[in-house]
Amino acid sequence: MDEVRSNWIKSSDYDIKTASALLKSRCYVYVIFMCHLSVEKALKALVVQETKEAPPKTHDLGRLTDLAGIVVPEHYRAIATHLKEASVPTRYPEDMSKLVKYYNKGAAERYLVETKGLLKWLRARIK
Repeated sequence: MDEVRSNWIKSSDYDIKTASALLKSRCYVYVIFMCHLSVEKALKALVVQETKEAPPKTHDLGRLTDLAGIVVPEHYRAIATHLKEASVPTRYPEDMSKLVKYYNKGAAERYLVETKGLLKWLRARIK
């Protein structure tokens, strides 16, 4: 299971680097998407660590948090909630022009900074 957990961590790291690259490329909607994916994978590493089983095929950060047996501190709950809410529209956009206006440069920068903080907290729990 150590190899499985390690793969989730490496994938999470790759995704947050991708989010940073997408910010530079001004692809702001996908910055948000990759932030969610990076947190999802870090949580899956924790699920593997705690359960000794493969994580479920889900994008639900709340469910993964529960399975990992962690309580996210109050100051990180907001970004986790925002990422959860953004997951479906950034993954399956119904109105791309509306998303582009909503998830602008400022929003993408905030999501990225806050996600990096949450990831740092999550990674401190991964052995």
